Amino acid sequence: MTFEREKIKKIEEVIKNSLRNKFSTYTPESNNMPFHYRLLGKDRMALFSFIHSLNTTFGTSIFEPVAETIAQINFFEAERQFIVGEEISERAQVEIQHIINELAVGSREPDKEEEIRRIKRVCLQGKINKIKTVKIDLFIKKKDGTIFLFDIKTAKPNISNFKDFKRTLLEWIAIYLLKLGNSNLNINSFIAIPYNPYEPKPYERWTLRGMLDLDNELMVAEEFWDFLGGKGTYNELLNCFEKVGIEMRKEIDEYFSKFR
Repeated sequence: MTFEREKIKKIEEVIKNSLRNKFSTYTPESNNMPFHYRLLGKDRMALFSFIHSLNTTFGTSIFEPVAETIAQINFFEAERQFIVGEEISERAQVEIQHIINELAVGSREPDKEEEIRRIKRVCLQGKINKIKTVKIDLFIKKKDGTIFLFDIKTAKPNISNFKDFKRTLLEWIAIYLLKLGNSNLNINSFIAIPYNPYEPKPYERWTLRGMLDLDNELMVAEEFWDFLGGKGTYNELLNCFEKVGIEMRKEIDEYFSKFR
């Protein structure tokens, strides 16, 4: 898909506004680093600190609003930081724990379709437990009612957390089905990784094997962005980021010059 000029402009504005919002709320670390300052200059150290801060918040401050904007253009409904619900059935919690246990000991391979069927059978049954309000990074709904729930992760998620990731993806489904009181809804949940840090080599999907259904629970780089906006969206988006970087270079330089 090739974005129309007005759509490209909208995405570029989202990137610009996201970066400016980060500028307005950013405060450099107050640690005294006299040797670094004298060697590199306070402005360069401020830039380094800003980049580090931006890396840790890139998902919420830039990737989420950009993903929401692209999805809103192409889907019936799209919303970031969507409240999926505040309750879950105890039967669903028990079933999810069974699934996690089976995967952890390797008694079966991940199969998201079968796992969702198992959750659907029990999600409206038994005691209902109140839980902390659950928000998801990106909620998408198609015209036919199909639901997609995305957890946008950093490019290199911590391997030790994969079991928690899996539990989160399954619980989201149980929580949302209970919220709607509809166990027949067509729904899925995914881990989305916005870019491949190993490029041009393939993403090291093997690190996720055993816990995630790689075909039905994971989208990396082009898979994610092209799902949101159609084929070619990933490359179009890279061009948008490059163009914004060029246009804002003077503004960025002026911002960091005040730290000299």
